[in-house]
Amino acid sequence: MVSRTRKLRGSRTHGRGKKHGRGAGGRGGTGNAGLHKHKFKSMIKYDPEHFGRHGFTRHAQMHPVTAIDLEDLARRLAEFEAAGHATKDNSRIHVDLTAAGIDKLLGSGRVAVAMRITVAKASEAALAKVADAGGEVVLPAAAGK
Repeated sequence: MVSRTRKLRGSRTHGRGKKHGRGAGGRGGTGNAGLHKHKFKSMIKYDPEHFGRHGFTRHAQMHPVTAIDLEDLARRLAEFEAAGHATKDNSRIHVDLTAAGIDKLLGSGRVAVAMRITVAKASEAALAKVADAGGEVVLPAAAGK
């Protein structure tokens, strides 16, 4: 028996019509062409996660620093006292910001009373303002130094 190719020699289209034999016409386009049109059902069946966003983008810091200004500290003294993080002495107020979950003391605002503040980190301005008011900031000894 003669092979199909041999049989169709000289027929120009080999029985495929005008476009079926040219390029990627027989498969409906090259690659992923037509996934939102004529190949939609096969995309839903075999690759349903093809379109859309996947994974995540991390915008937040790993360990965000919780900070408080001197102004906010003065305003929230009653709140810290109620929670047991601040005690009043006859000469000064003792505030434990580390126990309150605050990592850093910032220097914005005024200090009206003498305070002894325990915190992990403090800005230079905060240290100076608390010292000028007759108080002190207790920082833990730096482990890296």
